[in-house]
Amino acid sequence: RRQNTQDGYTRNWFKIIIPYGIKYDKSWLMNSIQSHCSAPFTPVDFHYIRNRACFFIQDASTASILKDVSYKICDDENRKIGIFVNHSTAPYSVKNKLKPCQMEMLKLTMNKRYNVSQQALDLQNLRFDPDLMGRDIDIILNRRNCMAATLKIIERNFPELLSLNLCNNKLYQLDGLSDIIEKAPKVKTLNLSKNKLESAWELGKVKGLKLEELWLEGNPLCSTFSDQSAYVSAIRDCFPKLLRLDGRELSAPMIVDIDSSEIMKPCKKNFTGSETLKHLVLQFLQQNSLRKYFEDSRNMKTLKDPYLKGELLRHTKRDIVDSLSALPKTQHDLSSILVDMWCQTVSTCFLPRAGPESQRWWCLLSLKWKNSLRVLFSPSPGPSSLPLAAVPVCAS
Repeated sequence: RRQNTQDGYTRNWFKIIIPYGIKYDKSWLMNSIQSHCSAPFTPVDFHYIRNRACFFIQDASTASILKDVSYKICDDENRKIGIFVNHSTAPYSVKNKLKPCQMEMLKLTMNKRYNVSQQALDLQNLRFDPDLMGRDIDIILNRRNCMAATLKIIERNFPELLSLNLCNNKLYQLDGLSDIIEKAPKVKTLNLSKNKLESAWELGKVKGLKLEELWLEGNPLCSTFSDQSAYVSAIRDCFPKLLRLDGRELSAPMIVDIDSSEIMKPCKKNFTGSETLKHLVLQFLQQNSLRKYFEDSRNMKTLKDPYLKGELLRHTKRDIVDSLSALPKTQHDLSSILVDMWCQTVSTCFLPRAGPESQRWWCLLSLKWKNSLRVLFSPSPGPSSLPLAAVPVCAS
């Protein structure tokens, strides 16, 4: 690497800063930037500091491209995201990368702590492991180089990992652990108890995990909530499928599972025209971008230009009717329309006929048809709890 002797910067390292990046999930942010960047890149040392998201890249041409991406990405609230690029020294995890012999010793230590049958890795109090201390290897998981090395070994040697115990490692932030979402996506149980985490928003850095069990007891953040329900609610905001927290069973989460097959039917191959026309259409689709055809889109959810949105909106009754009248007339296939009955309830009870001498009984049948109530009387041999046969009713 060439060094600039005047300022001490490494010429080919750049630090990327996204103001207010703390609001965005790492995966969404990186995918959004990559989709707007013409050159692929690998972010190094991604982390959050205060309200910013930061990472490093080692390529001047990519850094220049990222500068051009600034303010071209919009979030869900249509806010433009700024991206700032500065020369930088090599990131901490690169400058302090573990040596091959240290990596090998760490791997052997982790192998001893891995339970194959339960697919569980116990890394509690890792810094004071006798094997590491005996070789003067200091593994502090708060340091990004140590956490990066640990996750690298997990990815290569324990790809089916289901349970990870990081108890009692004095973790006060989870920046380095955020890569676990890509390195060990199958983890269902995570133990972070007896650490130094002070805020629940640290958990947002690993919320991409589909955790079912989480341990946090012994962290300062546990005492920041007014009661247990507030504590559970805040943690479930990050992990909606959580079933156990600090060893306690939680009520089943309310998850709406929508069958995607009901939303959109699968496409079926159907072509009855000439092969020549088919070839021309396919050639057009392969050689031309359809992006320019979306410029005239009237979909308010996709439009980003506030002026164009205002132009397309209709505000008064007359403008709305005139706009609808300009649309082409359509015909509907009545056989394809389904009629949905909003509500129908039937209730019955038995009343004796008026007069003490009578032993006859009458059935009071009430039917609620939408917002109308129909009441019918039908003779009955006597009181009974048996259901009545269906009675045809004509709504007048």
